[in-house]
Amino acid sequence: MTDQTPTWPQASPLGLSTEDRNPAMMDIDTLDPQAAIEAILTEDLVGVQAALGVAGQLAVLVEAAHERLQAGGRVHYFGAGASGRLAFIDVTESRPTFGLEDTFVWHFPGGAPALLDSAIDEEDAEAAGAAEAGSVTSADVVIGVTASGSTGYVRGALAAAHERGAYTALITNQSGAVLSRGVDLAIEAATGPEALTGSTRLKAGTATKVLINAFSTALMIRAGRTWSNLMTHMLATNTKLDERAVRILVMSTEAPEAECRAALAAGDGDLPAALTSMLSGASPAAAREALAAGGGVRSAVRRLG
Repeated sequence: MTDQTPTWPQASPLGLSTEDRNPAMMDIDTLDPQAAIEAILTEDLVGVQAALGVAGQLAVLVEAAHERLQAGGRVHYFGAGASGRLAFIDVTESRPTFGLEDTFVWHFPGGAPALLDSAIDEEDAEAAGAAEAGSVTSADVVIGVTASGSTGYVRGALAAAHERGAYTALITNQSGAVLSRGVDLAIEAATGPEALTGSTRLKAGTATKVLINAFSTALMIRAGRTWSNLMTHMLATNTKLDERAVRILVMSTEAPEAECRAALAAGDGDLPAALTSMLSGASPAAAREALAAGGGVRSAVRRLG
């Protein structure tokens, strides 16, 4: 990639593999419901396989994002339509899952009203994408999410983010996507024609969802916000999650439930501190200090050992 603002050709939806007709699905309207469902889900497996095929590139993105998060940066998703909504869902789930406030940021053309009303269709608004990327810094990662790899809103955001020195990446379902040429990293999980022609909420959406989920989860594992396969930094915001916090301590330490409840109370409800304290034998205060050095519970326990 050059140091100059990338210039992309104006793309047309025509000629995109995601818009082609799927020859295996020509008679889908004649199938009974179960057969139609099985056909659709079989195509979804193609989407998952496409995602698996780009796992190596996704790992590169995780490392790039980890480096920038360590320096105080954030991850910004820019997307429209089904792709943008999938990114939105991942962002909203990151806070309860990993205890984060604004590490992940979503951007959608038309804002929150457009998420609920698909009639507010501003995906071609290149200038709006550029304007919303005005909050991006050189410490950030900007990920464009677009099935076609040509959405105008995403185009504007990526170009503006590039100018601001951010690390830019593209997640798309189009091989050789036009927007791939101007980013630091292009992740092309090519899924091909849909079961229902052009309906990229189907297997393209499946591939996009699993890629975004895998990215954010692997990034948080890399940041130490898990222990084993447990959500040690989750926010307990309701009764179900309060009980999950207790179960996490029981599963991690094999201590009696009453002891785990007491440790959680002693740590003022701070699950990572309670777990670090129980695993290391240190006080909650010492556990918090060790956690503040970074790396999560496993690193903190090593420091205290």
